[in-house]
Amino acid sequence: MAVIGEWARNVIKEWQQRRAVRRIKGGDGRALKPLRWWQLVTRALLYLPLTHPDGRRTVYAVDLPYRADTGSGKARAHLYLDGRHHAESKLPAAFPVEGGTIEVAISAFGVKRSHYITAAGAEHQLVPDPKSAEGRRARVEREHPALSHSIGFLSVLMLLIGVGLNLLQLAEPLSRIPAIAESVGRFESPVHLHVWLNFALAVGAALASAERALRLRYSVLDQAGK
Repeated sequence: MAVIGEWARNVIKEWQQRRAVRRIKGGDGRALKPLRWWQLVTRALLYLPLTHPDGRRTVYAVDLPYRADTGSGKARAHLYLDGRHHAESKLPAAFPVEGGTIEVAISAFGVKRSHYITAAGAEHQLVPDPKSAEGRRARVEREHPALSHSIGFLSVLMLLIGVGLNLLQLAEPLSRIPAIAESVGRFESPVHLHVWLNFALAVGAALASAERALRLRYSVLDQAGK
């Protein structure tokens, strides 16, 4: 069964990659615009410097405007090679580059995935621009590790509390469905929160997921926090 499961995952992944490649359009060669301070919440910029076996150095940059494209109505990723527009794609995107593939995706809270996958299967996180929100958060982690760890712990705690309490409250009305009630019985939630507290928990979970996105973290917990 494990072999079949692995085979199925590989088939799905290959299908997703082929689909992503079909979404790619060639670039127009325009220069990469620098990140401005007013774009902190509307744009992410990440880099992948590569040194090739022949000694050449190239720098790929992925520009991720969070706003939807006016033509397609969907957000797009833009790939730059040595400062020039090389390709673009609807998100999620998978750009074939020398030695592997750059995979990028965003969520409602920010960057969901930004990795370089080598031909051998190794994964490397792209480096955020120092002026971006992600880059500034990374600087806090480098210069103030204790503070960064505390903020990260608080983010996970807020997500766990918000998701856990919401699941408890959701289970009660679901258990009243006749088919479920007959099979497992009715569930009475031990927690009943006021509307304002539910709203506060939702806001806290959203802020926690946004903070984790700034650290380029994303997991099933963040998905549940939506």
